[in-house]
Amino acid sequence: MALNYPFLTYFILLLVTITRLIFTVGKTEQWKAPILSELDIDNISHKLHDDPETIQMASRDYGHLTHEFPLAVFRPSSIDDIVTLIKSSYNSFAPFDIAARGQGHSTHGQAMARDGIVVDMASLRKQRNGVAISVSKDPLMGHYADVGGEQLWIDVLHATLEYGLAPVSWTDYLYLTVGGTLSNAGISGQSFRYGPQISNVHEMDVITGKGEFVTCSSQKNLELFHAVLGGLGQFGVIARARIALEPAPKRVKWVRLLYSDFSAFTKDQERLISINGRKQKNALDFLEGMLLMNQGPINNWRSSFFPLSDHPRIASLITEHSILYCLEVAKYYDEQTELNVDKEIEVLLQGLAYIPGFNYEKNVSYVEFLNRVRSGELKLQSQGLWEVPHPWLNLFIPKSQILDFNSGVFKDIVLKRNISSGPVLVYPMNRNKWDDRMSASIPDEDVFYTVGFLHSSGFDTWKAYDAQNREILEFCRDAGIMVKQYLPNHSTQEDWTNHFGAKWMKFLERKHQFDPRMILSPGQKIFHKKLQPVF
Repeated sequence: MALNYPFLTYFILLLVTITRLIFTVGKTEQWKAPILSELDIDNISHKLHDDPETIQMASRDYGHLTHEFPLAVFRPSSIDDIVTLIKSSYNSFAPFDIAARGQGHSTHGQAMARDGIVVDMASLRKQRNGVAISVSKDPLMGHYADVGGEQLWIDVLHATLEYGLAPVSWTDYLYLTVGGTLSNAGISGQSFRYGPQISNVHEMDVITGKGEFVTCSSQKNLELFHAVLGGLGQFGVIARARIALEPAPKRVKWVRLLYSDFSAFTKDQERLISINGRKQKNALDFLEGMLLMNQGPINNWRSSFFPLSDHPRIASLITEHSILYCLEVAKYYDEQTELNVDKEIEVLLQGLAYIPGFNYEKNVSYVEFLNRVRSGELKLQSQGLWEVPHPWLNLFIPKSQILDFNSGVFKDIVLKRNISSGPVLVYPMNRNKWDDRMSASIPDEDVFYTVGFLHSSGFDTWKAYDAQNREILEFCRDAGIMVKQYLPNHSTQEDWTNHFGAKWMKFLERKHQFDPRMILSPGQKIFHKKLQPVF
């Protein structure tokens, strides 16, 4: 039930009034900005909610590990509402924290705002009711989609397919917001060829931490453009993104191959991703990998692939080797390329060192392939197993150290602890598909691996997985493995400095430029002090 809570409205009005008085007496030049009128605040105050149910919703996320209670939740009906809210904080003597929450799919409270305001982007999505996705064509850039930052990727897929088009870079799970994935990077099995999602953005509208509405691209306001992409929400709220589109395929040839030798597995992965030209017809469209172990089911919740009749012999191999490595590849096709797809797959897989007789194929629609995780989600929801703790750990590992990681982590820590029951992903990407001017932090080597421990646990068992995650990170530190966290979870300035490495000073400069009062995305725990006016 929507309620207007006068105390919170009064609180914000008081801050703005104090700010107005400060500016009026002219004691500072540093924070001069247009002052909001009381009418502006009155126009949005009824969109602030602090009823218990709403506060509870904003105090948890997909991880169910962290709980931070905001002062209120803001439900905007327009972009202007968000501009007004951020300006009210920026112009206040004591600015309040603001976090934009998309689907709340973070795992360590990254979209929370303790004692601040959480902006419920889902509310904006409902208000716009699909009109925030439009497809156009430019003579130079080709087809593109202008998409509201609050929109879900699954809706982008369906909207663009109506024109026979689609983005080329995805995440494995499509029920995430555009603004959310672009604030991190947005990776999946297409990244080796097409780059992460942040490499496929032409332009954005961004609301900065000053409450300024800015259109930016690699040619216009490029510093903000590069800051926001992979910037963990630190520099602005993404109001719109212009996403590159290509002709959409109709179907997918989907293949899985099993390995017992990790060195052969990674060598074959690296060979396959070396064929990676965007227009290269003999390249794969998708490549990932995963571990199969005794602790987890042969078919996990992310997709059911292996035929039941083969489960016993796969299980026998797992018992023999402790871990199997599954290479997963896909090739897209349509009516024009259907006759050649089998031959192209055959040529690509020729000479690979997988276990003979353990290769599996599926032929599915393009939408079914991209949305493959959804059926598993619905099944877990029906069993009450979706809204549970998810102590995830996502890492980037340099190619030169992935064998050491396998020996010390997969073959040692993971097997000894014997608790990893969720998917464990491992697959390589090409660094040249990333733009180093963007904020996202990745290893320095030309090829690096992503490793994802996608654990689910009970509310009374998650600490065991958390302890395993800490042991993995400690091993990497002690072994000198130059690991980077994806969807990072750090709590100290030293950890964040190490995370960004050579980019840290640039990250600081951009923060001071675009969010100088450190208002945005406090849940990332990167910055802890506010910059106050100097009198």
